[in-house]
This record gives sequence, C-alpha cells and structure tokens, in this order.
Amino acid sequence: MTALLPPAWLIRVAVALVWLYEGLWCKILGRQPRQFQVVEAVPRYGPGLGSIFLRVLGVGETAIAAWVLSGIAPVPCALAQTLLLLLLNASGLLFARHLIHDPGEMLVKNFALLVLAWVAASLPGWR
Repeated sequence: MTALLPPAWLIRVAVALVWLYEGLWCKILGRQPRQFQVVEAVPRYGPGLGSIFLRVLGVGETAIAAWVLSGIAPVPCALAQTLLLLLLNASGLLFARHLIHDPGEMLVKNFALLVLAWVAASLPGWR
C-alpha cells in the first residue's frame, strides 16, 4: 500500500513557512506585539533587552526556514527545531503564562509542526 503523502518539497515548504512567518513577520517586522510582551516578562530582559532578543530570535527562526528549504542535514535540522521549540515553550510557560492566551493551543500546534518537521527529515528527496 502506498502512502498518500504530498511530495517532500511541499512538506519542507510548509515547515519553512511556519518558521518564516514566526521569525520574519512576527518578530523581525514586529507584527505580533504579544510576542514582545512575552519576552519582556522574562526576568532581567525588560523592554530593551527583550526587544533585541526577540529580533535575534526572529533572525534565527528565519535562518531555520532557509535551513529547512535547503535540505542540508535534515535530522540535525529537525533536532534543532525540536530543541528550540521545547526551550521557547518551556520559557513562555514558566515566565509569561499569564500572557499566553491558550497554552494548550500553543503546545498542540507546536507538536504538529514538530511531527511534520520530523516527517520531512525522514522522507527521501530531502537530501
């Protein structure tokens, strides 16, 4: 029986678009003010350092989008995505839970993204 999966390139594009949206649109261009509030809630960050950190994080997330699209080292790429999302989710819940509208939704969506990232990493045609 043949699996009914979309082509590997389409799965990679889907994963990359999430990272591009989060990194470029939400953080670098500042289109999600709530994300700035969440980062500013981290002790010792405040508005100044929080804003710088969020933009640097946005550059990193945009770089992950490019990495996903490149197809280079897919397993380390999926692992990096997993570790980053675990760190971001844990930090958000620890320091800014009161600012996260629906933590369950955040966790479910990020879980789905990671499953898709690992599927992309395992498909032929990535390499």
